[in-house]
Amino acid sequence: MTDIISILEKSYMLRHMAALLAGVVLDRIIGDPYDFPHPVRAIGSLVSFFEKKLLPQDGKVRDGNSDGRGGGPSDQGRVRNVKTSDGMAEVIKGALMWCAVAATTALITMLVMALSYRLHVFAGMCIEAVLTCYILAAKSLKDETMKVYDALEHGTIDDARHAVSMIVGRDTMSLDDAAVTRAAIETVSENTSDGVIAPLIYTFLGGPVIGLMYKAVNTMDSMVGYHSVKYEYFGKVPAIMDDIFNFLPARISAVFVILSSFICGKEFSGRDALRIFLRDRYKHKSPNSAQTESVCAGALGVRLAGPASYFGVVVNKPYIGDDKRPVTHEDIKRAIKLLYVSEALCMAVLLGIAIVFFLADKSIYFTI
Repeated sequence: MTDIISILEKSYMLRHMAALLAGVVLDRIIGDPYDFPHPVRAIGSLVSFFEKKLLPQDGKVRDGNSDGRGGGPSDQGRVRNVKTSDGMAEVIKGALMWCAVAATTALITMLVMALSYRLHVFAGMCIEAVLTCYILAAKSLKDETMKVYDALEHGTIDDARHAVSMIVGRDTMSLDDAAVTRAAIETVSENTSDGVIAPLIYTFLGGPVIGLMYKAVNTMDSMVGYHSVKYEYFGKVPAIMDDIFNFLPARISAVFVILSSFICGKEFSGRDALRIFLRDRYKHKSPNSAQTESVCAGALGVRLAGPASYFGVVVNKPYIGDDKRPVTHEDIKRAIKLLYVSEALCMAVLLGIAIVFFLADKSIYFTI
């Protein structure tokens, strides 16, 4: 036992990968328990605090166009009628908020990790595993989308609309059965990257410090990074930084989903996944969102995206994929299967990279 502790204390790589793997397993088992303290909720409260301090709460509006990116308040599709200088001031305030939230998240996490490892190496590994579980969202994504599936299969269309409204930002009250199903599939496919693969990669690179910082970036974008009366200027930097942080992970995620579509069985088409990815991966306002969505559409042989309503404003988004067959409820389960297999492939690659560095007795990591 003493030898094991000694080895773990000397090898950041070994204890980090053990905690990372444990965190992935924990996420698969328990996900995000309801009514339990969660660091992402704390990050959200921090964003709200700085928003109230920095952003004016009033202002006239004029008509404008929404790009349908993310959710938004009831004034979606309009922008505030402010002077250019005032708009730039809000951009700067949004940048200050971004720096403050990202830095606070990283520093607090670093302090927690340092104190836990100072207490004992096993205590540090346990805390790291729990934080990694919090950072990942595979099971919670599965649970929320399966609520949509169960409502479609066993409930009413109103039940299904309500269930899908919990995971999308668009209007859902007028969606029919097929539209609800497509919305659930799109949620799984998009979040395969920013809810699972991207945070897994960032946590691998820098432990919970960088992993939770990434979650802060993601949370700021989801809260203020969209076109609306309130956030047109204030949310510019959070939106741009989210695009930057997700640029490489989104494309890496697409590769893993393509590979998954080749190995998941006859229900999936790897060739069509690759073909639609190459053709449709930029059919979205965001440079990242359609990367995995296009792969999923091709793998399933269905058409996703298209026109959608956001708070009463219809956004004519292009279709992604070919309409080879009608979408079915089972496609929700198939999208989840692609998600889980992609996560497993990503984890296998990361473990392989870690083993190479461990055997070479080299480390690219900082020691906390």
